[in-house]
Amino acid sequence: MSDQQVGEDSGRFVVRATADSHFSWLRTRLAVENTLMAYMRTAISLIGFGFVIVQFFDRMEQFPGAAPARFPDAPRYLGLALIFCGIVALVISIWVFRWMLHYLWEGEFAKIAGMTKEGKQTPLYFVAIALILVGMFAFFSVLLRLV
Repeated sequence: MSDQQVGEDSGRFVVRATADSHFSWLRTRLAVENTLMAYMRTAISLIGFGFVIVQFFDRMEQFPGAAPARFPDAPRYLGLALIFCGIVALVISIWVFRWMLHYLWEGEFAKIAGMTKEGKQTPLYFVAIALILVGMFAFFSVLLRLV
């Protein structure tokens, strides 16, 4: 049976449990983790940049000779929007990551995973959830003017 033929079980293709397919599975798994880390870097940038915008423009009013802002709350709203976008990006990235892991560990792919279910564990969940908490702290700090 060739690689191009449709499989009976999955309805899409045949999954062969060979060394090359196992290592392909591992590369795919690492690519999924790399994608989550890219989402986390983007979210950190959004959260940090939003917080910096708020802090910079709040302190700019204290500079001698600075003209009063035409829209004094605009930097605060922009900062809140950026922080919120960072939090949403993290939530979406965790959802996509979980979906992809479920896809990689189920059905025909379970044969080529070559690992136990303990191989599903990753510290990226902890890091992503910690970043969500940091983002929420930044969001509510700016919203409630705590900083």
